[in-house]
Amino acid sequence: MHIAIPLYAGYDAADALGPYFVLRNIPGATVTFVAERPGVVADGEVTLTATASFADLPAPDVLVVPGTKDVKRSMADPELIDYVKTAHSTTTWTTSVCVGSLTLGAAGLLEGVRAATHWVAYDLLAEFGAQPVHERFVKDGKIITSGGVLAGVDMALYLASLLAGEDMARAIQLGLEYAPQPPFDAGTPETAPAEITELVRAFLRGA
Repeated sequence: MHIAIPLYAGYDAADALGPYFVLRNIPGATVTFVAERPGVVADGEVTLTATASFADLPAPDVLVVPGTKDVKRSMADPELIDYVKTAHSTTTWTTSVCVGSLTLGAAGLLEGVRAATHWVAYDLLAEFGAQPVHERFVKDGKIITSGGVLAGVDMALYLASLLAGEDMARAIQLGLEYAPQPPFDAGTPETAPAEITELVRAFLRGA
């Protein structure tokens, strides 16, 4: 089973690494970072290495598209969008983390599809004909999309259950000791103070 995580200019390393640390534990799975060309791809602060090009792995079984710190960039990388469109034609599952769902939308994959994304981008999802949902992750057909950044871990555990069964997904969760107990109840716009929500919205959407 081949799982591809595409890297591109501006990708968010957390979006890529969260699912990676889950999915690499699935027996028989090979998780590969891919890019337009093999080599180091920096997200501005963290560097990951793509060991294959888009052309090297055109038909993965599973595609996991990470988002980016620059919302607009996720909709404007033609090589990435072409790869997503091509890979989706043969995948068993096509998934995204955070605003990676906007890449799926730009590839024409979300028309009429229920989809999640980071809360700052709900309005942008609708521009692609998607039906935005305020969920941690959502499955519609063979497309699974998740909310922002660390929601990708939840999505990946669910994906692991689809690929290898619920017991294996639980074992992976236990191995990672993934039992979130955040010190603050500020993980959604509904629970965060209004001034914090607006501060984050302005930062992520470029004011």
